[in-house]
Amino acid sequence: MTKLKGLLLTEGMHGMISQVEGLANALDIDFTHHKVELNSFWKLIPPKFTPVSNFTFNQINPKDFDIIISCGRKSVIPSIYLKKNSEKKIYNIHIQDPKVDLKNFDFVVAPDHDGLTGENVILSKGSIHYLTKEEMIHNHEYLSGRLNKEKEYLTLIVGGPNKYYHYNDKNISNIFDKIKNILEKNNLQAIIIPSMRTPKKIIELSNNYFGKEHLVINDIDKKAYLSGLSLAKYIVVTCDSTSMISEAALTGKPIYIAEIPSKIDDYRFRRFRELFAKLNIVKNLNEKVEIWNYEILDETNRIAKEIKRKIS
Repeated sequence: MTKLKGLLLTEGMHGMISQVEGLANALDIDFTHHKVELNSFWKLIPPKFTPVSNFTFNQINPKDFDIIISCGRKSVIPSIYLKKNSEKKIYNIHIQDPKVDLKNFDFVVAPDHDGLTGENVILSKGSIHYLTKEEMIHNHEYLSGRLNKEKEYLTLIVGGPNKYYHYNDKNISNIFDKIKNILEKNNLQAIIIPSMRTPKKIIELSNNYFGKEHLVINDIDKKAYLSGLSLAKYIVVTCDSTSMISEAALTGKPIYIAEIPSKIDDYRFRRFRELFAKLNIVKNLNEKVEIWNYEILDETNRIAKEIKRKIS
């Protein structure tokens, strides 16, 4: 049977790419990925005030597609336009709140902590993503040759600054201090993994702080990320990334949240962390670590199965 063809639309940010590609893979469709660029001042206009017209965005010319999966504000109007003007039946799926009438989409996949409701809304616990257990197993040994095999490992996943959290030296050093105490008390080795948003100065600070006794990954390396998650006994993730916390929840391992003081009200982030705490997935980073169990979170495959059932 011929696979359905997918058109993925995002603004090109890693978190968005992870979500649309993760869902496309779970739906088992062939896909092409297009980075959306809005024209002139439409970049500044919210989707609900933007006309559904191709003059608002740079031209997208897919040869053939059956499903559109979009994520992010800029992809809302292109998704609606391409569905509306297609000569055949197209399903369009938007990830996150599109901030327009939800009836413009066949499905809207939104995190539970956003509080979105509607007949076509499918709620996810945290963010969906493109990581799989199979990939983690396949890349388990990727970092092993660079680690002390006599020790167990704590993996720190570092995000980056956004409008809610400031990555100054003081805030990050406070996190590093807590982790260093945990490493020494529990005879652990640290694996430090940066994200695409991590400033270079924070990676440099990590190298200076932890030295050669621990492993700092200096570049963006998905295999290192997968290996670090797979090898870890404990996982620590900075509080600024709901997607990386959601990805870590695929491991079933203890996840600690490294808090950074917020610059403005981080209500949505707090709601997300409160939900994950209730699910017994995360705890706040303090001066001790422990092991606990929870049901592994694989929302991407669960939601893909629900969409397949409704489409068929």
